[in-house]
Amino acid sequence: MDSNLFSRRRAERFAQLLDEANGGRRHHVRSRADDELAPLVAVGQRLATDRPAVAVDPDFRAGLRAMLVATVEREGVGTPAQAATATGSTGARGSLLPAATGRRVRARGAILVGVAAGAVALSGISFASENALPGDALYGMKRSTERAQLALTSSDISRGQLFLDFARTRLDEAATVHGDRFGFGTVLDDMDADTRQGIRLLTTVAAQRSDPAPLDAIDAFLTGQRHAVSGLLDRVDHTYQDRTRRSLALLDVVGRRADGLRAAIACGLPAPAASDALGPAPVSCPGDR
Repeated sequence: MDSNLFSRRRAERFAQLLDEANGGRRHHVRSRADDELAPLVAVGQRLATDRPAVAVDPDFRAGLRAMLVATVEREGVGTPAQAATATGSTGARGSLLPAATGRRVRARGAILVGVAAGAVALSGISFASENALPGDALYGMKRSTERAQLALTSSDISRGQLFLDFARTRLDEAATVHGDRFGFGTVLDDMDADTRQGIRLLTTVAAQRSDPAPLDAIDAFLTGQRHAVSGLLDRVDHTYQDRTRRSLALLDVVGRRADGLRAAIACGLPAPAASDALGPAPVSCPGDR
């Protein structure tokens, strides 16, 4: 679990945004985390209006409870305020201690409640909507859950891999709706967009660190995705084949980009200055010219 995401300030801001979204008073602040928290707020609003009729798995509930109890004991939630009252702090500074510690306790409690609610909510939504297709009632919930997953992910490598996972999901959807020309093209557009986002994040990290390891995830993605898109090309009607070939061509470009970047890292070239939708655009090694 990302401790940075659920730091005290982010948890408090998340609570404020939820309160505002549900008609509470507006807080005249703006946080850099607002854009990242917005997908989680959207999921919260959807849960309030369209609760999935899915029971939480008992093992998950028991595990979550154990985690929260352990966190309460470790963080001492509830203890500071009691200790401050017992010591009977006096004076101008002492009189502020109960209020200050109370705020800290409430902040910690809000973090725990947020973690618990988020975990239960996301597990329930994912279970209910994971097989939803474009046009289904729960498809919007499925996409909101994906955005929430991205907001919960702290590193660019993890986000890049998530985008590639979403591209695989879009391909599965395309294989199911290939009889609907508009829906098919829209899903492939989303698939290609997820592919570009994931590739850009992974190639950028690889170039910045001069480390080819993030490129391994790209190679693994291309192996399966090329095979699946080629299979889809054989199944779809000829009117959809041109659109499918464009997605296949994108994967070829991605493969050349990953190979070029790997070669540039191997021969010690600095991080490329040029960049495009797929991330850094490497130049050839001196011996290859």
